[in-house]
Amino acid sequence: MFETLKNAFKVKEIRVKIWFTLLLLLVYRVGCYIPVPGIGSELISSENLQSLTYLNIMNMMTGGSLAQGTLFAMGIGPYINSSIIMQLLAVAIPSLERLSKQGEEGRKRISQYTRYLTIILAIIQSVGIIINYGDNLLTSGEGTPLATMLWGQEWLAYVVVVLFFTAGTVITMWIGERITDYGVSNGISLLIFAGIIATAGQSFIQMIQNIGQADSTHNELTNFWKLVIMLVAVILVFVCIITVDLAERKIPVQYAKQIRGQKMYGGQSTIIPIKVNSNGVLPLIFAFSILSFPELIMTLFGWTDTAFGQFWATYMGVNSWVYMVVLTVFIIFFAYFYTSIQFNPDDISKSIQQNGGFIMGIRPGKPTADYLKKISGRITLFGAIFLALVALVPSIVFRAIDASSYGAFTATGMLIAVSVAIEFNTALESQIMMKNYKGFLK
Repeated sequence: MFETLKNAFKVKEIRVKIWFTLLLLLVYRVGCYIPVPGIGSELISSENLQSLTYLNIMNMMTGGSLAQGTLFAMGIGPYINSSIIMQLLAVAIPSLERLSKQGEEGRKRISQYTRYLTIILAIIQSVGIIINYGDNLLTSGEGTPLATMLWGQEWLAYVVVVLFFTAGTVITMWIGERITDYGVSNGISLLIFAGIIATAGQSFIQMIQNIGQADSTHNELTNFWKLVIMLVAVILVFVCIITVDLAERKIPVQYAKQIRGQKMYGGQSTIIPIKVNSNGVLPLIFAFSILSFPELIMTLFGWTDTAFGQFWATYMGVNSWVYMVVLTVFIIFFAYFYTSIQFNPDDISKSIQQNGGFIMGIRPGKPTADYLKKISGRITLFGAIFLALVALVPSIVFRAIDASSYGAFTATGMLIAVSVAIEFNTALESQIMMKNYKGFLK
């Protein structure tokens, strides 16, 4: 990757794109520290973040700005949810499916619908968070409450903060799209990557500052060894994620020779690459979101002390074995669900047959489709089990090493960081290759 960066900076056009991307990322990070009127230095406490997986993931993706209640507190989360919803609707609603197949014009219309849905989701999420955690809008110990500045109107204070949060989401979405259009790689992914790296960096800085500080239960060297063990554990997890993320099953395809006129076509061999973890982090996000949604609703509406709330906290809490089993089942289910959407063995088999190709030892047509389906099912199962292990094992290990730093090192965050880094490196390599092709043609 460092060699790719070195080569990219030698090309002026790519170098300008890299600096433009870094500039917009800097603007995004500055916005994460701009305070919203009426909110002090803390909107959501660390105890609430640890108890709600969904809020913890959102806070990690925003680099901690959600907990502080800054301008970009909602981050790019509503846009991600909107994109996922539109993808699912495009499969379920025939009109949207036809629209998605209408080329560039159809994609533009779907993108516009995604932006509208993003604004709606941002309003809903910001209203829910402010209603549950916005007490300092009315009584603030750090200065004049926002409601007092707005002639004592509580509803007006909530409206102002919701508008700020929604505007922050729109600005974040605009920054991400500008990076995609004029920068390097996917802008939305890079914004999430920046937030995750910022959260992890803050956690490491805090652990370094704790070195040499003793308390009633730890001596001065305990925090130092915590830092060392945490670094080793993070490196090992990253190595495992990168190894599986780059792994793929290559199915060889042979094309028969065809004579058309006086020319011979075909006679070549190629491969069908099937990635072990082709779904990326999406099964994890869906599984975490579904399991944390009931708890989020109960927290927002104050139902945690009810009988159902107590039952959910006891048997479906993040530390219970029932939660781990259900999470594993959901991850495997969504892994197969997304694979069925993205990988269609019947279409691939038909395409191979129409081009005069075949898989060695497998007859064309339905036997090829069945063979591809069997291979895809086995690889998907392995990838789903890997995701389940990554979701459970590192979380338990990191919590055991340092419970205060657990929120900064989650399975979802580490998977996203690795995927985005690989995607960024691939985008740079493709742009360098395109530049070389242009130079060759000139």
